[in-house]
Parts: sequence; structure tokens; C-alpha cells
Amino acid sequence: MPRIEMVSADTPFGERFAAGFGYPLRGAGLATCTALALAHYASFLPAIGTLANLLVWAATWRYAADCMQHTANGYANPPDVGADEAGTAGWALALIHLVAALLFAACAWLAPSALWLLVPVLVLALPAIDMSLAFDGNVLLALNPATWWRIALGFGGAYLVPVAINLLLGAMVAVAMLTSALLPRFLALPLYGFAYTWLIVLAFHLMGVLIHQRHERFGLEPEAPKLAKAIGQDEDSRLVDEARTLAGSDPMAALRQLAERLRQRTAPAPVHQLYRELLRRQGLRDDLLVHGQIWIAALIAQNEARRALGVVQECCTIDPAFVPDDPRTCGELADLADRLGMARLAIHLGRGYLAHWPRDERAPHYGLLVARLLGAQAEHRVEAVVLLEKLATAWPEHPLRKDIATLQRQLVGTA
Repeated sequence: MPRIEMVSADTPFGERFAAGFGYPLRGAGLATCTALALAHYASFLPAIGTLANLLVWAATWRYAADCMQHTANGYANPPDVGADEAGTAGWALALIHLVAALLFAACAWLAPSALWLLVPVLVLALPAIDMSLAFDGNVLLALNPATWWRIALGFGGAYLVPVAINLLLGAMVAVAMLTSALLPRFLALPLYGFAYTWLIVLAFHLMGVLIHQRHERFGLEPEAPKLAKAIGQDEDSRLVDEARTLAGSDPMAALRQLAERLRQRTAPAPVHQLYRELLRRQGLRDDLLVHGQIWIAALIAQNEARRALGVVQECCTIDPAFVPDDPRTCGELADLADRLGMARLAIHLGRGYLAHWPRDERAPHYGLLVARLLGAQAEHRVEAVVLLEKLATAWPEHPLRKDIATLQRQLVGTA
């Protein structure tokens, strides 16, 4: 199981507030905010555009509710879509916000003077309603003004943070309405949609922070520490500390201790890093390479390909001929190195692919990748042409045959 990223409830609010502005852009948050912003194009649909737009806003508040609950449980990063952190309370919260937005729109249209009363009530009450639903999921209790007062008193001055963000949300709506004529609606819709979604997620995340920091006061127990303990994550931290201490007197015993842990289940990066550090101290070159293969495969399985590239580079300093022992892993890392502009590493991995799996159906792809990167270097252009000739001969019917021939002509013309 991947490592659970947590935040301590004792972390100062100022620190978490500053970090919170990047929260909607981390992990699943960025993809979700982008998808929800683009989903506002549904409002262009004939006949059902208005209903579709309301559903998008409901989904936005529903995801924000999940973020609040996820943060309140001590998790550091946004939840995946469909995590259903808030359960049925999340849909109730989405419905409440949708009704509040419709009430605001109706008031602005039919009785603008009443907005001076409605806006302060909504701005001050909605954070309390949101957090009450996060506490116990009771809609009637959340709508009780006495509950709003109790929650506001419980949080003290910190309650003004989500209130201020609610004001900012309202201001953004006003700005969007006033400046919508400056941009074509086709462009303005996703831009305002993304900004508004980002602010909603931020507001709910910060409310989750307030709940997390005061969970004992409200009788709540964060889930993240319990789950981390259940999968042995805290034990891994203790193991690393114990092994580091033991290594001072008996490094081989420390290595055996770490090796036993690595054989049991997926281990976090600190365990792997200490294991490699001790192997280097003992000069166990072959063991470093074997462990490198194992860790690279584990990192790929955990969608940590960039870290896997770092392990590949480290292993290459030990053995210049090192490549991952699985063609899929080797190829994925070659493509990633190419996208990241790491031409030397991409060429190394592509050559390794061709050397180890020359008849694999993906071999022409990586041969073409290597030839393209070599061809960009004047001193290696002839080598690239020779490689392309070999690929054309070995794979005369491959779908990439035309691409190989095109690059071959280009390089021959510039040679």
C-alpha cells in the first residue's frame, strides 16, 4: 500500500494556511479542478444547459466536502474523485450550497436591496453549516442557528478565515458578472470556473484544517494516523531509527533487519534509502544493483516514475550497462526521460531496450527515439542513420516504417 501522507494536528495554522493555497493543485486536486472547470461547457448544451451547469456546481461542492473531510482526518493531499469521504452528508452540503446560490441569484434579480441582509447571513452561516455536517452529518442540526453560534465560538478568531474566503468567493462572482463581456464566454467560462473551483476547494480544505486541529474538542478521531498504524507505517519509522542506530555497531545486522522488512510488503522510501546507504558503506555493489531492480519496479507500480529514474541514474554510476530488467519498465522510463529533456539517460535506456529485447514489438519505437536524440547531435548523426537503417531492415512491415524512413531522409540530408 502506498505511504499515507499525513499532517500533524499540532502544525501551526499559519503554516498550514500558507501551504493551503497549493492544496487544490496537488495530486488529484489539480485534475479534478481542471475537469470541473471544463465541465462548465455543459451549459452550452441546448435545452438542458442550465440543469447541466447546476449539476457541475453540485459536483464541485460535493468534491470540496470530500476535501474537507479528508483534511479533517489528517491527510495531507486531496482525495481522489469518488473517494466518498463525506458520504451522504456531502450531497446534503452540495444541495445546501446550491440552494444558497439560487437564493442569492433570485434575490439579486427580484429584490436587490435585500442582498445587504442575505449576503452577511450566508457568509457567516455557511462555514458553520459545512463543518457541522462534517462533524455528524445531521442536516437539521447543521441548519440550526444555535449550532452556528456554538461552532463559531468553538473556533474563535480562526472562524474568520473561511468567512473571509466566502466573501472572496462572492466577490469573484460579482467580478465574473461585471467583466464577462471582456472575454468571449467560451473562454471566460472555464477560466472563472477553475478560479472559483480552486477557491471552493481551498475554503473547504481550510475548514478541514480547523476541524483537524480541534478534533478532540469536538470528539472526533482522525482516520489517517489509525490507517498508518494499521499498515505499519509508524513501525517503519521506528525501524529506520533502530536500524540506523544499530548500523553504528553492527551494519550487517542492520542490513538483515531492513532486508527482512523489504521482503514482507511494500516499504516506504526511507527504508529503501537507508538500505542502499548501508549497502554502499559495505561496498556491496551487486546487492545495490539487485535492490535497484526491485525498487525501480516497486516505484513504477506506485506511479513514482520520476523517483525510479533517479534510482536508474544511481545504478548507472555503479554499472554503466545497467537497465531495468523489465521491458515495460525500461520503455516507460525511456519515454519519461525523453519528455523531461534527459537525452543522455533516454538514449541509454533506449539502447538498453534494443539490446535486451530486439524483437519486441515496441523495439522500433525506442530505436526511433534513440535515433532522433542522436540525430540532434551533429557528432552522432552518422550513428543515428546507421541505427535507422538497421531498424528499416529488421522491421520492413512495422507501422513506424514510414516514420523511420522520414527521419532517415532528414538526417541524411543534413549529414
